[in-house]
Amino acid sequence: MTMKPQDQAALTLEISGDGVAWLVFDRPDSKVNILTSGVMARLDALLGEAEQAAAGGRMRALVVRSGKDGSFIAGADVAEIVAITDPAEATRAAARGQQVFRRLENLPIPTVAAVDGTCLGGGLELILACDARIASDRRETKFGLPEVKLGIIPGFGGTTRLPRLIGLRNALAMILTGANVSARKAQRTGLISERMHAAVLYERARVLALDLAERGRSEGGKRPLVSRVLDDTAVGRRIVLRQARRQVMKETRGHYPAPLRALDVVRRSKKLPLDEALAIEAEALGELVVTDISKNLIHVFHLLEGAKKAGPRLPAAERPRNVQRVAVLGAGVMGGGIAQLLAYRDLDVRLKDISAVALGLGLKHARQMFDRLVKRGRLERRDAERHMDAIAPTLDYTGFGTVDLVIEAVVERMDVKKQVLRETESHVGPDCVLTTNTSSLSITEMQAALERPALFAGMHFFNPVHRMPLVEVIRGAQTSDACVAAVVAVTKRLDKTPVVVNDGPGFLVNRILAPYLNEAGWLLADGASIEQVDRVLRRFGMPMGALRLLDEVGLDVARHAGAVMAEAFGERLRPPPTMTALEQTKLLGRKGGRGFYVYEDGREKGVNEAIYTDLAPALPQKRIELPEQEILDRALLAMVNEAARVLEDGIVATAEEVDLGMITGTGFPPFRGGLLRWADSLGTEEVLRRLEQLSARHGARFAPAPLIRERAAARRDFYG
Repeated sequence: MTMKPQDQAALTLEISGDGVAWLVFDRPDSKVNILTSGVMARLDALLGEAEQAAAGGRMRALVVRSGKDGSFIAGADVAEIVAITDPAEATRAAARGQQVFRRLENLPIPTVAAVDGTCLGGGLELILACDARIASDRRETKFGLPEVKLGIIPGFGGTTRLPRLIGLRNALAMILTGANVSARKAQRTGLISERMHAAVLYERARVLALDLAERGRSEGGKRPLVSRVLDDTAVGRRIVLRQARRQVMKETRGHYPAPLRALDVVRRSKKLPLDEALAIEAEALGELVVTDISKNLIHVFHLLEGAKKAGPRLPAAERPRNVQRVAVLGAGVMGGGIAQLLAYRDLDVRLKDISAVALGLGLKHARQMFDRLVKRGRLERRDAERHMDAIAPTLDYTGFGTVDLVIEAVVERMDVKKQVLRETESHVGPDCVLTTNTSSLSITEMQAALERPALFAGMHFFNPVHRMPLVEVIRGAQTSDACVAAVVAVTKRLDKTPVVVNDGPGFLVNRILAPYLNEAGWLLADGASIEQVDRVLRRFGMPMGALRLLDEVGLDVARHAGAVMAEAFGERLRPPPTMTALEQTKLLGRKGGRGFYVYEDGREKGVNEAIYTDLAPALPQKRIELPEQEILDRALLAMVNEAARVLEDGIVATAEEVDLGMITGTGFPPFRGGLLRWADSLGTEEVLRRLEQLSARHGARFAPAPLIRERAAARRDFYG
């Protein structure tokens, strides 16, 4: 391990007069602490000093803490992980990290981890090597092992130690999903023993450390009987591991090897001596680090982190205005969901509608979301009530003069939106930013109805609001940089992923999605069955098939959006005869109980066989099995082709923005790295060849975009 000056400064060890030593992580010029190889070398050296001080009687106990408020350790250095291409090198790196944490674990004095803020990955693995763990009760204090999201497993001891500390079921819930847990849940599972206000955390750590020094190291709490039966018996372990594997396969369909490998490591090592178990863990990590899936997932991680850290492309001097008071117009499911999200992030919200009944429904939806957070242990009941009280319902514009931002979420009709926005503008202050939540209507056209068009932008949330991470921030022809900066800042405060796009039909995500959904209709018209189309696309990794997605969107909404896109782009988005025939039916999709599938109580129950009769004039008499590769090429390359045109039209400027939008807005499989990264795995020359073949058979909708011809001729990929 090599050590740089900043690694040297990132970690200090000081012994106080009472014999308590403080090991403090505080990476210079950074908001977070990360475990680089240099920091690990520094930690190893300081642990050597601690061993000598303990042997000489100068050190009675050790407390590990961060020097940053609200942030403990964010994990290992991802850049170092992605640079590794040799499995043996990765295994050695994991073993070195394990050895350092074993040195911490083997200190002859008690060790206490005092966690204030984010404790992820290697940070969590570090505190597992301590004798005791306590934490602040901040919302920001979260614990997690997100490695599976990078296509790997925890390799510094996390896969081995966590099940031994908190039991198989609780540990696997964290290891296999990469999900974070709050301090409250961490205490409930036994990961930490106490939680308290941040102001008293370090004093309590000092007292606890001295107490352990007096009475000896803690042996840990007694586990519940059910946990002991499931963890300490062969039959119990088999039951837990079998159920966990079944759940992993259900959620990932086998596309992600890391959770399955984690299960294998736990199964093989649970009853082995610790050092033997750690060796199995290191070897598994080494094999996973070098896979294409891991490299793709790390690429996605960088896309997401980049969106969190960087703002839109703006002049360096442009600073977003501070937004604290927000008004939401329209109290439907979307408006109620947006209001709940704003209140949850400590913003003051006015929720306006013209109907008291609608307001009641919007508030009910918001309360249901808060109740769900409480039930899942992510929020205290008193905090849920406080957040709910931040939503003030109103039937008029009372209080609008002081709001900083308005989010309009009324019906998707241009005339209605123009009227509502024009009226709202007259009731807000001169610096208030106005936004519209729209999936297809022109921002530039709406600006024509306003006195201050520079302070107006699109803010396209995806449904359901609480689950979908993307917000498209749409810049109209007259939208100012200051307006965009303000909307991006609010989006990030909501813990959503902002992608800034220019105005145009369908913006980014829906424009690229349109030919994909359209082609699903053409595949039906060519004889494929509903089952085959969706099965092939799900096998590729899409979260649901294209026809199932149409049901989810709503067939009425899809018809309207399809007509808008066909009007904008002509022949290449001409609706297939199946979709034209669908217009003659009253099918609505999931919300109506019938579409391409049948639904009962909102749950899919299978294909709607009757739809073949409804669409009979547009379908061949007999269903046939099309080649799977044909289905994949037609559906996916239609999206790639449109993405190239999106870049040509300047809707966004980079392949990164396209892939970020498609992953966070449609669930395009992250393990493939994004739509255009997947296209690059084929190569633009191969993409061009396949599109030309499809165009020869199916016409204009597959005519290759000029950008693809240009890149193929230059032998350049989308990522350059």
